[in-house]
Amino acid sequence: MSHDMADDTDHDMGHGAGMDMHAMMRDMRNRFWISLVFTVPIFIYSPMGNMFTPPAPPAGLKLDLWLFFFASAAILYPAWPFVIDAIRAIRNGILNMAVLVLLSVGTGYLFSVGATFFFKGEQFYEASAVLLVFVLLGHWLEMRARAGASQAIRALLDLAPPMATVLRDGREVEIPTAEVLVGETVVIRPGNKISVDGTVTEGGSQVDESMLTGESVPVGKKPGDTVIGGTINKSGTFRYAATKVGADTALAQIVKLVQEAQNSKAPAQLLADRAAQWLVLIAIVIGLLTFAVWFWWIGQSLLFATTLMITIFIVACPDALVLATPMAVMVGTDLGAANGILFKAAAALEDATKLDVIVFDKTGTLTVGQPEVVDVVAANHVTMDTLLATAAAVEQGSDHPLGRAILGRAQGLAIPMPKNFESIEGMGVRAEIDGEAVFLGNRRLMDTETLDLGTFAADAQRLQGAGRTVVHVARAGKLIGLIAIADAPRPTAAATVAALRERGVQVAMLTGDNAGTAQRIARELGIDIVFADVLPGQKVDKVKELQAQGKKVGMVGDGINDAPALTQADVGFAIGAGTDVAIESADVVLMKSNPYDVVAAVGLSHATLRKMHQNLWWAVGYNVIAFPLAAGVLYPVLLSPEIAAFAMSGSTLIVAVNALMLKRTRLAGITRHSTPQHLTVQHGASLPDAGP
Repeated sequence: MSHDMADDTDHDMGHGAGMDMHAMMRDMRNRFWISLVFTVPIFIYSPMGNMFTPPAPPAGLKLDLWLFFFASAAILYPAWPFVIDAIRAIRNGILNMAVLVLLSVGTGYLFSVGATFFFKGEQFYEASAVLLVFVLLGHWLEMRARAGASQAIRALLDLAPPMATVLRDGREVEIPTAEVLVGETVVIRPGNKISVDGTVTEGGSQVDESMLTGESVPVGKKPGDTVIGGTINKSGTFRYAATKVGADTALAQIVKLVQEAQNSKAPAQLLADRAAQWLVLIAIVIGLLTFAVWFWWIGQSLLFATTLMITIFIVACPDALVLATPMAVMVGTDLGAANGILFKAAAALEDATKLDVIVFDKTGTLTVGQPEVVDVVAANHVTMDTLLATAAAVEQGSDHPLGRAILGRAQGLAIPMPKNFESIEGMGVRAEIDGEAVFLGNRRLMDTETLDLGTFAADAQRLQGAGRTVVHVARAGKLIGLIAIADAPRPTAAATVAALRERGVQVAMLTGDNAGTAQRIARELGIDIVFADVLPGQKVDKVKELQAQGKKVGMVGDGINDAPALTQADVGFAIGAGTDVAIESADVVLMKSNPYDVVAAVGLSHATLRKMHQNLWWAVGYNVIAFPLAAGVLYPVLLSPEIAAFAMSGSTLIVAVNALMLKRTRLAGITRHSTPQHLTVQHGASLPDAGP
């Protein structure tokens, strides 16, 4: 991968498709300096409104020829990209900003050339050259802003190591990462960056995946596990088979998503683009009418009428209008990508601000998605650790989710070795510890073995009523305790629901669980709307049901079994998709398994839309004020072409700077990155309100 990928924006202003944004910026900068250098002598040798007497040209040259030489150098080469873009636009039936630049600068220059060689008249060399200097300055600053808005993409690209070590013909060979082939064995040592995606075949290690998933704790890897390109190997040495290379890697897919979002157009931008075309047409009509009124009707000089016409062409350049929304979109998507929130299209930024209700799939979204021990009730003569150690001893080596939950809670305890393990279908398991029979299972197992629940009966009923799965533990013919297991809410789930409700957004929960379990989770998290006993195929119907009530619906799911509902929703959020970022069904991909990122995404959308509206109002207001001044409506108060060029460039710069100020906006769940070191914040850094 190269940095060219990061800046594959639309190549306007006549630049070639092979140029990235930084190359276009450097080219515009060079053209600006060339134009400025040759414009300075024009200033020196022009009369400057009879304010001083200019020096005589050297070698007895005529002044008009001397100015022609400098003006040609200051205009012809520096303005060439505008000429190319204007011709391209006119061929496509479009009137864009380049057409106005060509009309204003070209009209002044060609009129001056005619006055120099063919007829008597005033010259516009000075006005045309100064105008172009300001236009080039505005575009250079604009491109700097646009290039600076793509930091997240460049940070993403920098994650991939340039070289990779692979096995070829039995030897380790270091090759460029771009040359790694699918199926090749890649060798990774401690401290190495993983080059491409793959599956571990030999060895093991701890891998830091925080740059892509936001998980601060290194993830253990063993044969059969997947690894992601760009992540960092922390400890052991291992080998893995490359499964995705080049543009198919998770990293490349993320880059593609961010690029597509930055190059896509929000509804407000489409409106602005249409307005800009009309603005160009209106400017041409008003410019010609202004010339006709002042020259033929009022009877002013040709110089005066032409100056006003050129000034109108200048002030009407719709730079600020065209730049108003894409700059905000670029900065917003950049800030989102730096925090693990990937908008797949600019339209999603706008749509996320209109949501009335957001539906969360419960398992794996609001909850961890894996059963955990949430409560332990032990007999008076038994400690909690003894109860857990006894249960864990029976469950050693178990693949059952409940067994893994018990083993996870018992980590660090001294666990005895069981004998004569036996699985009892549909009820639980049995084993012997120190010669005593131990039974682990549900109420039916206890009844079958005629084990009296005694005082535990009320506890078991209470826990089951709260939606927990209750595991009974009996030893030596007596019940010694209960272990309650449930899919625990994520630590940030309650804060997510509260923050969305503060914004006036309703929160609903979809789950296939029974009503008791669903209501327990809903009560814990403060959710009002609950859809329980919902089969996977019915999720989309629940979204349609809410939409039929006239509500704009967001759907948050894992992006796989929730795909139909994600597609049906007005905005689909795929959560926890660190290794599958190209989810076609979602509009927004949340890289971390953190539901609070939904709040961050909605907040960022609102902030980005505010910047769009501010920029659009500024761009429209500028033209409303500038047009009458340029047309001479307030005569004798007039705008000179030079002042008009400066005002036009200043308006463009204000819009760009205002969009970039989004990076300094304080948003819940968003950490500002001046120089991104990671693409995502660590867990906890975004809760519930991130500081500077």
